[in-house]
Amino acid sequence: MTANRGSVRRQVRIACPPDEVWARIGDPSRIQEWFPGIESSTVEGTTRVIVTGSGIPIPEEILTHDPLQRRFQYRITAPMVREHLSSLDVLDLGDGTSLVVYSADADPSTMALVIAGAAGNALENLKTLMEGPH
Repeated sequence: MTANRGSVRRQVRIACPPDEVWARIGDPSRIQEWFPGIESSTVEGTTRVIVTGSGIPIPEEILTHDPLQRRFQYRITAPMVREHLSSLDVLDLGDGTSLVVYSADADPSTMALVIAGAAGNALENLKTLMEGPH
């Protein structure tokens, strides 16, 4: 039963060391700093609730938070999705730069497309923030 499942991936190269990038995006309570459209977030244990610009709370379950691999995974637990898994990886390119990869699998597939559009914008915003004046 994968007929309505969608899978997407977005990535961006950032001219900053991976530990600097991870310090910002690896902290689940800082998502509103770099992900446009998210106004706030609260984290309690493995639960994060983000609040969108329109005031809609979206509950998520944090599945992986691995600073050694610089990997963060979560799933949306709101009833709007049957299944969801998003992964955020910060890869060391070995030259002082990083590759940030955001992937999402979702059912319904339209949700994956929505997430991908937002994630693509968020990665570009992150690049601008990280490469701008400190």
